[in-house]
Amino acid sequence: MSNSLNPLSVTVAALLLVTLAPLVLLAGFTRVNTWLIGFRNPPAGSFANVGGVSLHHVHVSAQDSDLPPVVFIHGASANLNDQLAPMQPLLQGRAEMLFLDRPGLGWSGRAKGHVSQYEQAALIAGLMDRLGIGPAIIVGHSFGGSIAAAFALDFPEKTKGLLFLSAATHPWPGGKTSWYYSVTRIPVIGWLFSETVVGLAGLIQMRGATKCVFAPNMMPEDYLRRAQIPLVLRPRAFRANAADVEGLYRFALENASRYPEIIAPAVVISGDADTVVYEEIHSIGLVRDIPDAELVWVRNLGHKPDWITPDLAVAAIEKLAGLPRDLQAMARAVEARIADDRFSPGCEPTSVPDRELAGI
Repeated sequence: MSNSLNPLSVTVAALLLVTLAPLVLLAGFTRVNTWLIGFRNPPAGSFANVGGVSLHHVHVSAQDSDLPPVVFIHGASANLNDQLAPMQPLLQGRAEMLFLDRPGLGWSGRAKGHVSQYEQAALIAGLMDRLGIGPAIIVGHSFGGSIAAAFALDFPEKTKGLLFLSAATHPWPGGKTSWYYSVTRIPVIGWLFSETVVGLAGLIQMRGATKCVFAPNMMPEDYLRRAQIPLVLRPRAFRANAADVEGLYRFALENASRYPEIIAPAVVISGDADTVVYEEIHSIGLVRDIPDAELVWVRNLGHKPDWITPDLAVAAIEKLAGLPRDLQAMARAVEARIADDRFSPGCEPTSVPDRELAGI
């Protein structure tokens, strides 16, 4: 019997080695990177078990508040620090505040599978009950705007008012999202993708991509650190984020027609240079659909009013609380302040032709 190796077997083994070795290396990098991200971005608050889900949150009390409680719901790819960092200092002592990591993001746990906007709203309502927080002004940024709308529909007795910041709430042409979210949702392949490629690719692309989220406005130099954005690169968080984003279009299709049922007053702050969502669809749609809503339209503002113009957001909260505030005059002042901001190369605003709007 010959001891010589079968050339075909050698070829197959070599191909397997060439294919698997990079994946093993990437998986090892992902494990180390996941640990480092968690070490560098530890939990900022407390944990509460609500409906079997561990929710990470920061509850800020106010003994002599002149405003109702305020609950903040962050957007996709983010965590509670994305709103806590710019908003807490401006409202400290004036309002009881609740910042939380949405299920699966930041340090919050998550049930398996898709967690709908209504389910996330129910968890928030349960956390409010757990902490003894009464009717509140609900602030939703981007994807968080869809949860704010669901919250107002299901829990009107807990909703003092609504503040939508660059919200994503309505069906948009085609319903597409970024390709990497779609890949992540493919069984097995998506798991492998998140456990190998995402960590390294995300670190390389994160700063440039985030600059485009802020464009045409300048991203604060310390934004990624203060908002702890790298937390989303951990595989479980990335998969949870992909599930949320991929489910947004379906939620909008099924529920946008219910927005006229919202009885709480609302303020919708939006820029006309948003690079992330179709402001012509979402923000204008909210004002069209919610009976008591005011649109605050800011020229040359991108997707991050919570960081670029937090003073305007606070004024909107004050107005929802019943204080006299001229939000339109404040918007003009903001426009003057950011008039010279310019897009970074490759960061263009989202826009849709008028003919697309006709059917929305």
